[in-house]
Amino acid sequence: MYTGDYAAGARSGASPSEVIAPLPRVSIQAFCETPEIARLIEQVTTDRRMEKAHVKVQMGGGLAATEAYKAAPTPNVVVIEGDAHRERLIDTLQRLAEVCDAGTKVVVIGQVNDVLLYRELMRQGVSDYLVPPFGVVDLVRSLSEIFRAPGADPVGRTIAFVGAKGGVGASTIAHNVSWAIARQLKLDSVVVDLDLAFGTAGLNFNQDPPQGVAEIVFAPDRLDGALVDRLLSKCTEQLSLLAAPATLDRVYDFHEDVFDPLLDIMRSNVPCSVLDVPHVWTAWSKRALISADEVVIVASPDLANLRNAKNLIDLLKAARPNDAAARLVINQAGMPKRAEIKPSDFCKALDLEAAAIIPFDPALFGAAANNGQMIAETAPSNKINDIFVDLAKRLTGRSEARAAKRAFLEPLMARMNRKKAG
Repeated sequence: MYTGDYAAGARSGASPSEVIAPLPRVSIQAFCETPEIARLIEQVTTDRRMEKAHVKVQMGGGLAATEAYKAAPTPNVVVIEGDAHRERLIDTLQRLAEVCDAGTKVVVIGQVNDVLLYRELMRQGVSDYLVPPFGVVDLVRSLSEIFRAPGADPVGRTIAFVGAKGGVGASTIAHNVSWAIARQLKLDSVVVDLDLAFGTAGLNFNQDPPQGVAEIVFAPDRLDGALVDRLLSKCTEQLSLLAAPATLDRVYDFHEDVFDPLLDIMRSNVPCSVLDVPHVWTAWSKRALISADEVVIVASPDLANLRNAKNLIDLLKAARPNDAAARLVINQAGMPKRAEIKPSDFCKALDLEAAAIIPFDPALFGAAANNGQMIAETAPSNKINDIFVDLAKRLTGRSEARAAKRAFLEPLMARMNRKKAG
């Protein structure tokens, strides 16, 4: 809730360690008193986490809302902008309560930073009370938390890796970073290989599961948390894999929202999901990148990668105005006899600092790939492992390794251990 926070000013956005859950398919109606709040709520509707919600903004405040609902059903959430008069605000909300359907949530935007008023509103069943100044992300956070179950663990983080060009090693980086997240940060994680035709996650982790992502995509009516649990292949104690079939016996032309149900389940059940997004440009791949909490663009330092990386960064900035910029990883730096762009110049052209610069080392990466191992297994003392750990910390918002709450994966891990023992 937001009472004391707003006395000192607005929070401009989510902290690096915070994940705000996307809203479900709900209806929200806002009744504003001032054009400023109306404009802010219009901006809220453009946030990626609000994509499924249907939002309507109108003027008139609480009185207009009361009149509107005398003859019409109320939506899932009503946002009311009140005035500075305490008694009048409470009276307005009491009148609104008389016409609201059971289960309707109310968020109040007030003008008085008053703890006593806040307590009274909470006693009356108001879901949240916000006092300006606040930003788009603050209101999105407030609306999102309405639909979090009491006592629920925080929503899982989704990290999407994509190559600016084919062959730049985006999958290899994604897999090694996920290994660091699970092994070094002790955070339960799942790698989701979205390259159904040519995915390499199974090879890189030395796994050959008979089922994986395809079973979810082609049987959406069966999809639930239990099915996802059964399809996961265990790589380490805290790292699992949803593998791609990597076969060409059928084509994989999908609707843009084909992976939405899977990603919703992953958010609710897994602390960290790493999406290995192939270098293709389709409706569903674009959607996967835009909806992720973090996006990592892997590029080699040449002109084609620079152009493609800039296009991706610009698109993501426009589509995710309230999120942090995409992270840039420069891979295969220092390749002999290649006329490459200096990493510093590459970053300057993109107006973006590199989150990591990984040197060209074909012997090391080739040996790991051929053995179905991560770099940390092939060469535990190699300094490249430090790069992966640092990147893992940045992407998860963790400055130091700490044990994760694993309650919702423990049944899955226990079942996997029993199967292995049997």
